[in-house]
Amino acid sequence: MSDTTYTKIFSGSFIIVQLALDRLKGAGINAIVKDESESGRLAGFGASIQGYQELYVSNEELAQAKTIITSVKEELES
Repeated sequence: MSDTTYTKIFSGSFIIVQLALDRLKGAGINAIVKDESESGRLAGFGASIQGYQELYVSNEELAQAKTIITSVKEELES
């Protein structure tokens, strides 16, 4: 079993994270979405920022993922 380390590559609203996730999946990159507000809701606690998510990728795929995230950000800014 190999130890993989993940790095947070992006954070934002649900919709933007889903767009980035779709682009990463299209490139064959498996990313992990962390949603603390949903975890808190399921546990019975309130969350301060609803819909805020974080996107993590394996360090092995980090360089390629950064390129994709940069293009998503540029697309949103234009």
